[in-house]
Amino acid sequence: MKRDYFSHSSKDGHRQSIEQQGGSCIALIDARFLVWLAQHTHSGPKQEALNRYGIAQFLTGALGHAGLDVSIKRIYWYAEEHESLDVDGQIVRKVLSHDTDGGISLLKSLGQDLRRLAESKACEHVLLATDDERFLTAIDDAQLAGLQVHIMADDAASNMQQLHQTDPGWGRLLSQADRRVVVQSKSLAEMLQGATSKEASQVQEDPQVVKDAITDVIVSWWDDEPEDRREELRDALHISRGIPQDVDRQLLLRMRHRLTRALTLPEKKMLREIFRAVALGTHSQEAPSHNDPASSSPLIEESV
Repeated sequence: MKRDYFSHSSKDGHRQSIEQQGGSCIALIDARFLVWLAQHTHSGPKQEALNRYGIAQFLTGALGHAGLDVSIKRIYWYAEEHESLDVDGQIVRKVLSHDTDGGISLLKSLGQDLRRLAESKACEHVLLATDDERFLTAIDDAQLAGLQVHIMADDAASNMQQLHQTDPGWGRLLSQADRRVVVQSKSLAEMLQGATSKEASQVQEDPQVVKDAITDVIVSWWDDEPEDRREELRDALHISRGIPQDVDRQLLLRMRHRLTRALTLPEKKMLREIFRAVALGTHSQEAPSHNDPASSSPLIEESV
């Protein structure tokens, strides 16, 4: 069955998936492959004009669609061409062109990073965007060290039996993945063709609009929770200065999807204050929050 991008599963199923597949993720992206993935069924962007400002949100959505509620800590971008954009949370690795060395430079650079991530246990998940079968051994070694390695793919991954016949190497690589993260070429191309100016990616919203969006997301999430879970959270909030990390992560992820960007630090503080007020029944839309800043800190601070 064809997988529709960003389709939604049942709430209970999604909740179970979140509990089982949370954690942090580092993405290792072969720029050449990503451009091919965006172009091979649609007219895509030129590599030198790529917009990388929206890629973290795009990848977070794709991972969520694959049942992974993970936060992207960092993106490593392996590029053959000079990259003029400096994007927070993204590190560019310059590699030789595939025509020059057949991908050996990429194989060494990305493979070494994957090995170091596994050895240092820097994250629980790695998202790999490449179609080079020569990474099989490196992926297997990383998985044996405890990493979950997920591989980005197109719709061909929806029919693995056919893929093994038409493209055996690609099929073997995808079979090694803990999850195949399917993206639609058209959606990927639209994201990469977006405005590349930093100013365009940082349009300032009205603070009240952001506050209303945060409140709406929290109230919706709270209403969907069963009563026994609400009681459990109320009890935890009465004895804790912060909010549980798993709840914090879920709400921050929902706000990424709602605003198509990560919250700023003041907005995260506001989110935690509003959540406490909603959960404890003290929230008022008209009254601004004057809580002690310390009371809005999560149990474990985590940058999302």
